[in-house]
Amino acid sequence: MMLIHNKKTFGVGSLLFITFLMALGVMFSPFFAGENALKASDKLFNSISKGSTYYIQDLLKKTQALGDEKFEATVKLRTDELAQKSQKILEAAGNQASLAGSQLSINGKLHETLRAALKDADSMFHNRDSELAQRYGFPGMEGLFVWWSVLKEIEKDLTRQSKFKEASFVSTVIKKGVEVGYNFFGISPESAVSKAGILIFALVFYVIYTLWWGIAIMLLFEGFGLEMKAGAKKEV
Repeated sequence: MMLIHNKKTFGVGSLLFITFLMALGVMFSPFFAGENALKASDKLFNSISKGSTYYIQDLLKKTQALGDEKFEATVKLRTDELAQKSQKILEAAGNQASLAGSQLSINGKLHETLRAALKDADSMFHNRDSELAQRYGFPGMEGLFVWWSVLKEIEKDLTRQSKFKEASFVSTVIKKGVEVGYNFFGISPESAVSKAGILIFALVFYVIYTLWWGIAIMLLFEGFGLEMKAGAKKEV
């Protein structure tokens, strides 16, 4: 059995260790508006992040640069059902889309297609999922997933056609429009300034809590007589 060499150091280390576990227990309890500290902090940072990731209006303006140029694409979706829903949203955006199983042949205007996707993403970003439900007959989150799926395939087909500029812009719409609308749905945007107090507290507490654990372990080891020492330098 390992003996305690320094009772005072071991006692302080034990106190820090126990209080650390107690604080951890509080953090995992639903004391923060019915949620634990991890979920509450995640919700806070997501709200602040949402306020600084809104690019949809800028992307809508950039779609005008595509003009009235038409595009054609043949895409294959993962399932027949997904292909049917893709056909529905594409036709609502003014495209002609013929369906054969899980494959779609699309003919239309790229700027109108991307504008429709961005407007749906904008609705979801602002938590108006009912607009997509009324338009397509299925939930808003599912609507954006359908857009994400079919636009990914359109991007691949445009790349195969060597239309790299158009494919790159489709990729940007997916990442900064569709994915942003999907990921931030249901979250209320907050500015960092309005939450400055809680942000500073969270960051300071994180630093203190990390040191708290490290010092507790260090003192416990020292109490057991275990210390880290630099090795002796060997002369060659």
